[in-house]
Amino acid sequence: MSVEKESSTSHRRLSCSKCFDALWFCYSPVHQMQQYYRLGVLDNCSGKWNALWDCLSLKTKPSSQLQEILETRERAESHIWTFRTPEEARSHWKQQFGHLDDMD
Repeated sequence: MSVEKESSTSHRRLSCSKCFDALWFCYSPVHQMQQYYRLGVLDNCSGKWNALWDCLSLKTKPSSQLQEILETRERAESHIWTFRTPEEARSHWKQQFGHLDDMD
């Protein structure tokens, strides 16, 4: 079973459709009005363009090099649960919700 898992992860396919969809939505009136309401400026969508160009450039790489790049990026991303140590999380929880302990 672990061999199947390894083979499925080693042959991941890169799809740029999510990047294209995000870019398409970025130019929609809904997104632009949200950005104007929240930030006071329209979104120039440069981040979405960069993501699409990055994805398209990765598609031109050889498969072995692509897998190495994707694995390196995956390892470099920080996971949501590693942002705080347990002690930091405990103090933050007490700060936010400590008043509820006094309600008993």
